[in-house]
Amino acid sequence: MQNLTKRLDALNRPQLLVQAARSGLATYRRETHLSRAMGDFGHARLVRTQPALERLLDVEHDLNTQRRTCDTGYSYARHIEVLIAIMAESQLLRDGYGHMIAAQ
Repeated sequence: MQNLTKRLDALNRPQLLVQAARSGLATYRRETHLSRAMGDFGHARLVRTQPALERLLDVEHDLNTQRRTCDTGYSYARHIEVLIAIMAESQLLRDGYGHMIAAQ
């Protein structure tokens, strides 16, 4: 958990990306958005918050590398989608709901 907190604290992205992600946070629905944001990792209802966040941070790291190297396959929309999921899942973890998610 401490490593996850360090990774979250170390995120430093352009303000425009962060603002766009914050604006999309209100419409985030875990059941529909998490699986798409994580890629081929498992169904959102079966994944606990901490492993989901770890996977999302890995995906985001790859996207940020693509952004910084001007990769032609980079998608701002995809990056924002993943940042929204990171923000939402980290909020669930902070609020203490992370352990309850998979049990529902």
